[in-house]
Amino acid sequence: MEPAPLTESNHKAWSNLRIVLSIAGAFLLFLFALDLMTSSLQHLGKNVAETILLATSNPFTGLFIGLLITAMLQSSSTTTSLVVALVASGSITIQSAIPIIMGANIGTTITSTIVSLGFINKRKEFRRAVAAGTYHDFFNILTTVVLFPLEYYYGFLSSLSVWISSFFFTPTVAPVENTVSHFWVGFSPVIDFLLEEIPSAFFLGFVALVLLFGSILIFRRLISNLLKAKSPELFARFFFKNQFKSFMWGLLTTAAIRSSTITTSVVVPIVAKKIASLKQAAPFIMGANVGTTITAFIAAMLNANTSGAISIAIAHFLFNFIGVLLFFPIPVLRKLPMALAEGLGKLTLKYRLVGFVYILVTFFFIPFSLIYFNQDSVKTYNLGYEELNAAGQVVPYRVMVRINARTLSGEWTRYDGDQTTEPILIYPMSVKNNTLFLGKQMFRFSRPGFCWDGEDKHGKFKSCIQEILPRMDVAGQAFDSVYMAQITYPHATDSVTHRYYMSSAYKILLQHEVLAPRKAPTVVEKLTRFGME
Repeated sequence: MEPAPLTESNHKAWSNLRIVLSIAGAFLLFLFALDLMTSSLQHLGKNVAETILLATSNPFTGLFIGLLITAMLQSSSTTTSLVVALVASGSITIQSAIPIIMGANIGTTITSTIVSLGFINKRKEFRRAVAAGTYHDFFNILTTVVLFPLEYYYGFLSSLSVWISSFFFTPTVAPVENTVSHFWVGFSPVIDFLLEEIPSAFFLGFVALVLLFGSILIFRRLISNLLKAKSPELFARFFFKNQFKSFMWGLLTTAAIRSSTITTSVVVPIVAKKIASLKQAAPFIMGANVGTTITAFIAAMLNANTSGAISIAIAHFLFNFIGVLLFFPIPVLRKLPMALAEGLGKLTLKYRLVGFVYILVTFFFIPFSLIYFNQDSVKTYNLGYEELNAAGQVVPYRVMVRINARTLSGEWTRYDGDQTTEPILIYPMSVKNNTLFLGKQMFRFSRPGFCWDGEDKHGKFKSCIQEILPRMDVAGQAFDSVYMAQITYPHATDSVTHRYYMSSAYKILLQHEVLAPRKAPTVVEKLTRFGME
């Protein structure tokens, strides 16, 4: 008996099922790649985390790294997923990651700009194409111009995202551990087998990046084919009916595709051919900018027990959402990116070379210039310490402090042992109003007699500034204005008191003593080496 021929309805049903299965497969590949990425980052060799921290300690460098990687990959989703994995693995802090996220938002706009240059031989359409292609650029550039200084000087986005995430997750330090929580238990045996059988975590990280990028490309191709099946006129009439509907469709379609690159690139020929105006398409592009943040949230779900991963996903959303709040509801500001895009379109029509010069200046010359003029903005201290452990043995450890000279914020990274090893803890640090914040602890550089309360793993304590030493010689160095604080634990069973000697100039610990009743002070922690880069 011969099988019945496929009817048109059956063929359509099978085609739809194949698309659904392809999308589901691409999504599983995306999750597996993220899981493998985080796992491999946590197993990278010596000095890798330190190298990443050094590269991203300058916010301008971080901004350019995000811009350049995204411009090359033409996918902000890949970059943001990688950043979330880096934060989750403890390789970088939220403060270092946010400039990379900002750069990724600018870098992803290069695709629509390049698409617009494809109309260079069509004079009537070229001006409108460039205006549509660069609107996304100017929207993200202006948002960065507003938010980057706020983050650079005040930690606006990092503080706000951590505060929001604290309502759902307990804030934690960024520990660098070799324990991985897999998104799905089915991934666990495969990833653990790969980590065990393939010794090179760098190679596994590269494979994860390729798989991550490949899964996003599959999504793009599937959705692009669906969009091409519809006529541009029908597309424009359906998606650009009114401003709010245009914004929501931009958000929803980009969230489904997980790539603002393709949704914004589709808009360029529609505006170029006058099927829709730039004014109608602008809300769609804004919505696409918000919709693309779904990728960071999916990546953060892999590390839901790591508050840093959740915080950076929230920061990515806040960056794009605040941009919408600035340039969507306020009429005067709404016209600004549109006026800049249309002005560039007119200028490019008159001088064709302007479009290529714009790409070189925006995506390469300006970022390199910012890095060059701010290369001395970050100071690095290499500190060596000796600590008395519970067994009474003196053990060395090393601390690397990176601090922005202007904002007085950075990272404090601890390494076990005096030799170069992998970091065991990364604390965000900042100095505000003569107060040092290190993780969840703080130290006040105030007048003698000033006291404050706190709590650590030993319980609640009371800390008071006892005196300010004009000079203290430690590790072969003379330190001026050394603050000595005495800390007591009122509810502790013993009556041990701790003394901390802190350098006012460098905001580092010089010595830690323990005072027991009727005994001489015991030095339990002391600076043994001080180096500055």
